[in-house]
Amino acid sequence: MADKIEKVCGATIQHGTASNRIYLMKIGGAEPKELVPRLDELARSHGYTKIFAKLPAGAAESFMGAGYIREALVPDFYDGSEDACFLARYFSTERSAAANRDEIESVLELAHQRAGCGLKHTLPAGSAVRICGVKDVDEMAAIYRRVFPSYPFPVHDPNYLLETMRSHVIYFGVETGGILCALASAEMDRESRNAEMTDFATLPGSLGQGLAAILLAAMEPEIVRQNIRTAYTIARAVSPGMNITFARLGYRFGGTLINNTQISGSIESMNVWYRKMPQAPASA
Repeated sequence: MADKIEKVCGATIQHGTASNRIYLMKIGGAEPKELVPRLDELARSHGYTKIFAKLPAGAAESFMGAGYIREALVPDFYDGSEDACFLARYFSTERSAAANRDEIESVLELAHQRAGCGLKHTLPAGSAVRICGVKDVDEMAAIYRRVFPSYPFPVHDPNYLLETMRSHVIYFGVETGGILCALASAEMDRESRNAEMTDFATLPGSLGQGLAAILLAAMEPEIVRQNIRTAYTIARAVSPGMNITFARLGYRFGGTLINNTQISGSIESMNVWYRKMPQAPASA
């Protein structure tokens, strides 16, 4: 079961036993002096071992004064003008240390070696990239169930896909012979003009064709059209393919979130990558 999303002091959080953490997604109108102790209380009462907070730089000082540390930074994240700080507070020494640090560094080195190289593959013959719609949600959920035995958000549920599709997420797919074989999404915060490029999934029979990078390149013009200024991702730190994909397409490394997210059955460290999007041309 995915962790639940709810409001605390006006802030939007996700929490639960799946990732064994609290994720402060949006601070909203919450006052840090009130929110910080409430999050601590919630974490201790449930036995969570991490609080992960995504915050405007101006709000981060109060959290860091309460024991949070900065793990990543994305410049100009909020409306193209204010940085985002990705902060962590640990309630377990074991959770705060990455046992596979050497592997994480090795993947980063591979990604940096390919920085800015652009697309390696072209779209296979007979395939097309398109925006997914309401009629696709059952097929999409089946793909996510097959690729990810567990996931931090309920992408296995067609109703969740439908709800997010109608509100703030654009889902893209690669279709071959009328059947979807790869997916990704742009989760937009229109108010803050940023988008998380996420939910990449490719069926086993279509691996090795660079479909994730092709999807990422196809999503970017659409989010520019939607007036998004900053694109970012939170990618599995030990996945060479995803880290290389973002590095190839000009994304910069923002930091590593240690033991942050439960995905496919275990809690993994995640890398933050970001890119400033070009502004859409003014309408005539």
